[in-house]
Order: sequence, then structure tokens, then C-alpha cells
Amino acid sequence: MKRSKVIPVILVAAIAAFVIYFMQDNAATDEGYAELIQKERTEMEEFMKSGAGSPFVRDSISFEGLKFFPADVRYRIKAKLKPIEGKKTVMLTTSDGKEQKYLEYAFAVFELDGVQNRLLILEVMEMGPQRGKLFLAFSDETSGRETYGAGRYLDVKKVPAAKSIELDFNLAYNPYCAYTDKYSCPFPPRENILKVAIRAGEMSYHL
Repeated sequence: MKRSKVIPVILVAAIAAFVIYFMQDNAATDEGYAELIQKERTEMEEFMKSGAGSPFVRDSISFEGLKFFPADVRYRIKAKLKPIEGKKTVMLTTSDGKEQKYLEYAFAVFELDGVQNRLLILEVMEMGPQRGKLFLAFSDETSGRETYGAGRYLDVKKVPAAKSIELDFNLAYNPYCAYTDKYSCPFPPRENILKVAIRAGEMSYHL
């Protein structure tokens, strides 16, 4: 075989080997990620079933198990963090007709399904152990259909000077009001009503 033909054959073989390795590595990563999400969900179900602070335990509600979308790494999103100058106080209406006070923190900007999205992240202002922590409530095109109609929550961490933030919607969860009306749960701000379907995280308990 001529030298000129040997080099392309070697190159093609090398590329094929890399693609196979990359696919296998990604498959292993996705599998490990799915196991991590399942672990989080199992712990959540165990708490809801028998934890002292569970609404099912507190209010003696029959627990029938939580429902979730399959874990999908596509919904583990790295969003750009856009700071807000001249931060203002935001009052969110709650499910029992009251209000809770928050402070604007930043916007999380990301693209999903070809749609540019922007979520307002808030900072808790009320006195207590939660003061200063971040709060993110959102609704999307699944709300009222596959997921709780009043929206879901997502825990995010405050990292000083960060320019990006991870939004893992596979960990999105329902407020306690999704199970019983005995709780006061803030509704998402109008900025956080997304025009895309987030088929990730916890589904409606009463499907």
C-alpha cells in the first residue's frame, strides 16, 4: 500500500476510535448522573413518607408516592448570571392571599429549545434561618398539565462574583401547597413564567 493511502486510513481509524470512546464516556457519565438524581429523589420520598417536617406526616395525609420526569441531562443547564443594578424589593403573593418580601438578586439567562429564557432569582429578606438565601420559583408550559399549576421551586446556591449558575431542573420540586392547602407558598414572579416546557423534575402529585 502506498504511503499516501496509509495516512488517511490511520486517520479515519483514529477518529472512529475517538468517537466510540467519547460516546462510551458520555454514556457512563449520563448513567452516573441518572443514579445521582435517583438518589436525591429516593431521599426526598423517604422524607415525605416519614420525616418529621413532612406535610404528609404533620397533617396525617396518605402518602401515595411522588412522580417525576425521567432524569434528562439536557435540563442540567449552565446559565449566564446577569447582575441587577439598583436592586428593588419584590413582593410575591402567596397561596393563602398574603405576601412575602424578597430582594432582587440576579437574572439567570439561558437558551432551551431555541427559546431565550430569563429567570429572576430572588434573595430572602424575612428574618430567620433562611434570610440571605436565594429563592427561585418558576412556571412553564407543563404547569397545570403535567406539573403543579402554581409553579415549582429550584434550589440555587449563592456564589459571590459568579458569572454563571447551574440550573438543574431535574431537581425542581413542588411547594408543599401542591399536596395540601394548609401551607403558604409564594407564587412565581411574572418574569418567571417560561414559554417553554420544562419536562424535568417533580410532576403533579394529583395526576
